[in-house]
Amino acid sequence: MADSGRSTDKSTLKTKVVRSQKITTTSPAVRPNPSHLSDNSDDDDGDSSEPAPLPRSHTPGHLSSKSTHTSRRKPSDLTIRQRSQSTSQVASHRPATRPAKPPPSILNGVGDPSSEGDKEAKHPSALRATSAITSRPPTNASTVPRHGASAASRLRGQHTDFPSLPDPRTAPDVPVAPASGMYWSKAPASGAPHPSLRAHTTTLVGSNIFVFGGCDSRTCFNDLYVFDADSFYWSVPHVVGDIPVPLRAMTCTAVGKKLIVFGGGDGPEYYNDVYVLDTTNFRWSKPRLIGDKFPSKRRAHTACLYKNGIYVFGGGDGVRALNDIWRLDVNDVSKMSWRLISSPDKNAPGTKDYRPKARGYHTSNMVGSKLIIFGGSDGGECFDDVWVYDVDQQFWRAVIIPIAFRRLSHTANIVGSYLFIIGGHDGNEYSNDVLLLNLVTMTWDKRRVYGKGPSGRGYHGAVLYDSRLIIIGGFDGSEVFGDVMLLELAVHSYYSQISHFTIEV
Repeated sequence: MADSGRSTDKSTLKTKVVRSQKITTTSPAVRPNPSHLSDNSDDDDGDSSEPAPLPRSHTPGHLSSKSTHTSRRKPSDLTIRQRSQSTSQVASHRPATRPAKPPPSILNGVGDPSSEGDKEAKHPSALRATSAITSRPPTNASTVPRHGASAASRLRGQHTDFPSLPDPRTAPDVPVAPASGMYWSKAPASGAPHPSLRAHTTTLVGSNIFVFGGCDSRTCFNDLYVFDADSFYWSVPHVVGDIPVPLRAMTCTAVGKKLIVFGGGDGPEYYNDVYVLDTTNFRWSKPRLIGDKFPSKRRAHTACLYKNGIYVFGGGDGVRALNDIWRLDVNDVSKMSWRLISSPDKNAPGTKDYRPKARGYHTSNMVGSKLIIFGGSDGGECFDDVWVYDVDQQFWRAVIIPIAFRRLSHTANIVGSYLFIIGGHDGNEYSNDVLLLNLVTMTWDKRRVYGKGPSGRGYHGAVLYDSRLIIIGGFDGSEVFGDVMLLELAVHSYYSQISHFTIEV
């Protein structure tokens, strides 16, 4: 693959702030290339000044080598359908005098043999799209899940009550936050239980966060969960139609009230399929795409919506990492088509390949017509670079930042004029840091966060809703998480009086 790294192109990225009075332009200084990680170096030497190698078990989805999970078989269509017919129980309103019970383990009953409960799943009654989305609870022994059923069906019938308030004598001892400080807390979640997940998708539609797919420490799923971001209530809707196979490291993009899922994989399998979920009736479909050009199978890529097009960048196909850009036309989801936007193969003869190195488990965000790429890995090196691709003008520019942070499997959310980076792997260990990239000055900012933060993790999901970032799941190299963490964003800590800004190159 081409190794563009840091280009010697002297072009600088300029930013402009539109504030009614003035326009600010900056030209950041140049910094050196990041060092490469060696698979054979000794990562036990704590005094070494060189970055430790990225553990092979933590590399992004075997981007540059075939998966070793060769014993996994692709499930049959019947098994997939049976695993996917999952329901949850209706929320029960507890009397005010009823004491809260401790939540049951979300893994209770896993692997227990049972009867053919999935075959008797009923269509749900009318569903509300603006609140917790639930369906009828099981009412008899025939709904006890079978061995080998999906995670949702294995946990069916269980319910997590709203947790009781912490006792001041045993509550975590954390410093009091000032009014302008950001604050971590654990969401008081209730409702249907759900498995611990990593490499899943978290997509916001209205006030609901749709959590799809992902895997735990043993297997991948194709279940759909809904987390109400107002009430912190989990539900498992009954879904029908052409349900995707179990997936991880895919992308899910909201287009109106429809979710567009692309790519992903499971074990040695990689896919380039497109699925659509209608969130009003919970019907999956696999539409026939127009044309004969399609992106290669991949996972660990990113996808961003801009002007009726979903722009997919990078990922890995099991043999190599990728750095191409494809556009999926979603103006009419029943007539979607692919178009290759940027690729090393499209360069004119004799021209330099000026683009980011191939990578996966990076992040992508859209600011106007600018696609911002940060971090990621090619399976050997953990990147710290920031790139901007102008979708309208179709060219790349590297952003030169004096201080850099290496990250892969992190999350990135646009908040005001900042890019909030949470967690991820830095080449040495998993982190729970909150990093802010100022998109006006293109400099990093690291601020104090109060409360009790999440443990270090990557492969989690993050959604911005109602002045808070909601973090779901993740993985720290040994444990897969099922918690929901909240980062409260006090107005003075993230929104620097800028209501509109542009990035110019």
